Amino acid sequence: MTQDVPKTADIDLIKRVLPHRYPFLLVDRVIDIEAGSSATGIKNVTFNEPHFQGHFPSTPIMPGVTIIESMAQTSAVLVGLSEGLIDTDMLVYFMAIEKAKFRRMVVPGDRLEMRIEILRAGSKIMRFGGRGTVDGQLACEAEFTAMIDRNGGKDAA
Repeated sequence: MTQDVPKTADIDLIKRVLPHRYPFLLVDRVIDIEAGSSATGIKNVTFNEPHFQGHFPSTPIMPGVTIIESMAQTSAVLVGLSEGLIDTDMLVYFMAIEKAKFRRMVVPGDRLEMRIEILRAGSKIMRFGGRGTVDGQLACEAEFTAMIDRNGGKDAA
């Protein structure tokens, strides 16, 4: 684990950790980073996002799967920064999503704050817990398991 882990990550640092780009980069800032433990991701939800063209045009609601993906991207930033994986080819793959519950709609104009905690860390497999809130109200919660590929698939057969 790297000693000098920043406490916040702006979009430029996030892009140095994650391979995601528009329209699938779903976290704008990460704050309260505690290396190897927890972080809070921020997603500023705007009407200009492509999923709102079809989900649903007259009543735009952020799809639950994109909320969970936003939490997963926050988790990947936490792992990448904790392990010094900046400007590398790290990839993170979902293995399981469990206990997902949606409690409040997330709509354009909302600021989704995603508190992520590492529940279990192995050398490749990690388990996370996440809670997304808007204005202090619970919007989503889930646990998910991911495989961390520090070499970006280069070791795959």
